[in-house]
Amino acid sequence: MILFPIEKNKLSLLKNAILLLGVVVLFACNSGPKMIEAESDETAASSTPATETTQATHKVVADEVLQTSKYTYLNVSEDGVQTWIAVPKTEAVVGETYYYRGGLKKTNFKSVEHNRVFETVYLVSGISTSPTAMGAPAGHMHAGMNTNPVSTDPNVKIEPVDGGITIAELFENRSKYDGKSVRIKGRCVKLNNMIMDRNWVHLQDGSLDDPEQNLTITTTENIPLGAVVSVEGVISLNKDFGAGYRYDIIMEEAHLLQ
Repeated sequence: MILFPIEKNKLSLLKNAILLLGVVVLFACNSGPKMIEAESDETAASSTPATETTQATHKVVADEVLQTSKYTYLNVSEDGVQTWIAVPKTEAVVGETYYYRGGLKKTNFKSVEHNRVFETVYLVSGISTSPTAMGAPAGHMHAGMNTNPVSTDPNVKIEPVDGGITIAELFENRSKYDGKSVRIKGRCVKLNNMIMDRNWVHLQDGSLDDPEQNLTITTTENIPLGAVVSVEGVISLNKDFGAGYRYDIIMEEAHLLQ
């Protein structure tokens, strides 16, 4: 008469064991880094959004250098603290001292070419062997870039490049330039690198009444913060890239002029 209760208790224990095993398996499957597989050879895949850091200047020593087709990863030490940074592909030497400014913090950042996930890495616009050229890749300066110190006053007027227009003219006649290629010369006042496989650069030329206004451009060029550059790209209106990246006016696929 007691066989049925015993079998019922065994069945209940078996169900509980199966349920517990399922929870353990589910936890194990989700314990690793969460990554989005990249279509390109090398890309950022993060489970958290990029966080923009301050534009503080860093003096570091390269302890390790990893090269890929597009980027250079450096394990650097600063005051005894080691950090991974990633810059557009450039020459770098272990043991060399470099300078860089700012950066975007990414977590669970995957290097496809090295099949490696960096727990934390800072995306930096560039490195330099000299503190006076911070943000530019060591030993290399892009054509069309003024590397001399520039004023940070947004009211300082920058004359347009030959065949170009001012940012104010572009804003006032945006419909005229929609879908057309234009030339702009301005100072980089803000940048976010390697988001959606492109750099987002904000330019000012002193032609706008509101010093807080600027023109956003997207480019694969490496443009340091504070540099005065001449660029050419296609103007788009009411562009929505998703993820909160929406612009009334933007210059896309910009390239530096020679």
